[in-house]
Amino acid sequence: MQITKVEPLFLDQYLLVQVHTDNGLVGLGESGSWGFLEASAAAIEKMGRYLIGEDPLRIEHHWQYMYRWSHFRGAAVMGALSAIDIALWDIAGKYFEVPVYQLLGGHVRDRCRVYYHVLGDTREALVQGVANARKEGYTAVGHLSPFLDEERDVIYFKTHVDKIEDATEAVRLYREAAGNEVDLCVEIHRRMTPTEAVQLGRAIEKYTPYFFEDPVTPDNLDEMAYVASKINIPIATGERFSSIWEFDMCLRRDAVQYVRPDVCMVGGITGSKKVAALAEARHVGVVPHNPLSPVSTAACLQVAAAVPNFALQELPLGETVPRTMQAPGAYLEHSCRSPKSNRCSWTNTCWCRCIPTTGWWAWASPAHGASWKPPPPPSRRWVAI
Repeated sequence: MQITKVEPLFLDQYLLVQVHTDNGLVGLGESGSWGFLEASAAAIEKMGRYLIGEDPLRIEHHWQYMYRWSHFRGAAVMGALSAIDIALWDIAGKYFEVPVYQLLGGHVRDRCRVYYHVLGDTREALVQGVANARKEGYTAVGHLSPFLDEERDVIYFKTHVDKIEDATEAVRLYREAAGNEVDLCVEIHRRMTPTEAVQLGRAIEKYTPYFFEDPVTPDNLDEMAYVASKINIPIATGERFSSIWEFDMCLRRDAVQYVRPDVCMVGGITGSKKVAALAEARHVGVVPHNPLSPVSTAACLQVAAAVPNFALQELPLGETVPRTMQAPGAYLEHSCRSPKSNRCSWTNTCWCRCIPTTGWWAWASPAHGASWKPPPPPSRRWVAI
């Protein structure tokens, strides 16, 4: 079996890749370099020249070559490598007719706990979002900022005391809406200085957040370590890291208690598995970053199924409802294997709002229009991506 074509596909706001083989198998992957998708597509095309004629099953070899051959890396390049790696694992799963997690050592769990995105540009909307998630049966909510999700062109100013006290009050309201039934994943989006982060972290400790995500920018790992050393809330970070060595440096500094590898940025399934192994050696949990398409979700679930220190899976807003997305020359659809849509295939009731590790499928085809519907997938084969 040989690779015959590597094809980047722009789909809505996403960048996918199809890797074609001479026996008809096609792998699908996704790049997480969402700010520079055009640059990442160019990197996919360049890496594709190397892959033509190669055996798609030599995944680790290709990963090492694509990582090492250039003098430069960064987000656009690593997004490209990640997309291709995911696509190669997709081919391997189809070739051996097993879920990809089986190729990673087998599944250590049958279902994966997820957290739901809560968004809003008012305090009332965010509190209501927490209450709605609790009512729907979720046991964790994330993307939950004590600030607002205002547009970036809106000027933000508060005095220091108002900023800290207002954010603390927001978390109090979130906890009140969540009760003890729902964990709060507090997201700061890198908008605080280290001293501000310490003050806010200490102020909200009594509300027992599941984690305190990205309180400061990831540019200086010593600053993240400083914050972690001063508060009693677990730090979650890593979504912007593009190499396993960034995670290693963060772990060595005790700067993180939940790593957040982005399968579409840190080197695909191969890179994410390496990050999970590094974290496991320090009893650090894995919370895969996943703000992208169902292709990313499917790839994340393979890692979540196979690594022992998986903790929680990010579930993008709207993915609990089957949807279609169209773009020129491409079609993608995903749906849940369970007849109860977002409920777990293994139970009739879903106490932790789980999604099955093998129950999501995605197809992309440049040859069919919006009227084309994919055939039913085999029940035991991982064809999600």
